[in-house]
Amino acid sequence: MNRRPPFSRKNSSDSHFSIRYAAGNIVLGGILVAVMEAAKLALSFLPNIELVSLLVILYALEFPALIFCILPVFVLVECGVYGMGLWVIMYLYSWPVLAILARLFRRQNSPLFWAILSGSFGLCFGALCALVYLPIGGPSLFFTTWVSGIPYDLLHFGGNFVLCLCLFAPLRRLIRRCKAAFPELYRDRQKRK
Repeated sequence: MNRRPPFSRKNSSDSHFSIRYAAGNIVLGGILVAVMEAAKLALSFLPNIELVSLLVILYALEFPALIFCILPVFVLVECGVYGMGLWVIMYLYSWPVLAILARLFRRQNSPLFWAILSGSFGLCFGALCALVYLPIGGPSLFFTTWVSGIPYDLLHFGGNFVLCLCLFAPLRRLIRRCKAAFPELYRDRQKRK
C-alpha cells in the first residue's frame, strides 16, 4: 500500500513552482510596501499631500491578489515609524475602502476617472478617520473632529487629484513593464504553461 503523504504533490516541479510563487509574492509585497513608505516619507513635509492613495489604487488594479496583504503590513511599518495611536485603526479600514473601490471600478482606464476617485477619497478621508471617535464621544465628537479637518481634506483632495491625474498613466505603464520583465516574481492566479 503506497500512499502519498497528504501534503505532497504529484510532481516535484509543482512543489518547486508553488514555493517560488510564494517567495516571489513575499518579495514583491515587501518591495511594494517599501515603495509606499518611501513615497509617504518623501512628501511628509507637505500637509495631506501623499502618493499612498495613488499607489493603493495602482496596486489594487495591478496586484489584486496582494493588495489586502500589503495594506496591513504598510500600517505595521507606519506604526514602527510613527508609533501607535487611534490613527492605526483608521488606516486599517480606510486604505482597504480605497482598494475595494479601485477593484470595483477596475475596468476604467481614464486617468481623469482615477483622479476624481482619488481626490474624492482624499476629501472623504477626514470623515472616514473620524468614524473611530463615534463610539468614544458620540456624534458630536465625530462631527467636530470631521469639520475641524475639512481644510486638510480640501488639501488632500487637491493633492490626490493632481498627483493621480499626472502620474496614474506613467506609473501604471511602469508597473506593467516590470511585471512583464519579471513574470516569475508575480503571477496573479495565472496557470503555469
